[in-house]
Amino acid sequence: MKNRNKRGQAMVEYIIIVVLVAIAALAVFAAFSDTIRAKLSGAVSEMDSGTGSQAAQAAAQTKSQDTLKSLDATGTH
Repeated sequence: MKNRNKRGQAMVEYIIIVVLVAIAALAVFAAFSDTIRAKLSGAVSEMDSGTGSQAAQAAAQTKSQDTLKSLDATGTH
């Protein structure tokens, strides 16, 4: 019976660690979302020489909060 309790305890500890890592990752992405957006749009515009690069640059200039505010109920602009 003791082995079973130890395995259950280890599983709970593992789940707690995974949840903490996920929360930390979300916090980092939230803190650096505008920077990540700018870096990705720069990469897209380097790979795409057409009109897509202009749209990517325009999207990079928009803050994440402004993008979220402009979404409608269905999640589109």
